[in-house]
This record gives sequence, structure tokens and C-alpha cells, in this order.
Amino acid sequence: MSDKYVIDAYAWIEYLKGSDVGRKVRSAMEEGEVYTCAVTVAEVISKVAREEGDVEAAHNILTSNSTILDADGEISKETGILHARMRKDVPDFGLADAYVLASAKKTASKVLTGDIHFKGVKEAIFIRP
Repeated sequence: MSDKYVIDAYAWIEYLKGSDVGRKVRSAMEEGEVYTCAVTVAEVISKVAREEGDVEAAHNILTSNSTILDADGEISKETGILHARMRKDVPDFGLADAYVLASAKKTASKVLTGDIHFKGVKEAIFIRP
């Protein structure tokens, strides 16, 4: 059975930049199943647009290299509960991060991230240098 990953915005941005961390992301992508939250797609596209990058190319890369997980009612409920729980220990844990983590739990995947908010989260593989 192959590994399964939910890739967060930090990891996707590094992948798009072609950085050393991005190469770790690519390596993981070659090993297993890859998922991306719809909310993460919005985060990445926003970042690319703010930096005046190629939004269409970025979108195509995300959608052709991963299965996009929609934010339906059930995952949104689970995300809200998880967000409230995480904020007790990490006061600035974001709602988008909670969607990523809830999606990882739902798909029995690991979160591929360099976001410090995930430091110490058992479902996370921390790839920051």
C-alpha cells in the first residue's frame, strides 16, 4: 500500500518555487497518493496572484498532481470541532490549517507541511529545513 499525503499551502508554494523543500514534496508525491483541500487551492492561487505569477499554471499543477477534496458540510463540521480543539494549544491555528488536518484524518493521510502550526502534530510530516 502506498503512502497518502494531504499537501498544504506551504508545501505547494515550495513545490511551485522549485526549492529544496519543494523537491522533498515532489519526492513524496512520487511515492504515494496526493490530496489537496479546496481551501488550500484558494490559498495557493491567492499567493501566486499576489506575486503576479501564472495563476492558470499553478492551478493546473495542483489539479493535475492531486485529488482535490471539497469542503462539504460534514468535513466543515469536523473542521470546526478540530479548529476549536487545536486553538486551545496553538492560539493562532488557522481555519485553513484545520481543514487540512481534518482532511488528513478523513483520508488516513499525513499532512506534508512546513507550517510551524503543525509542529508536533502526529498526522504531520514536517519538511521545513
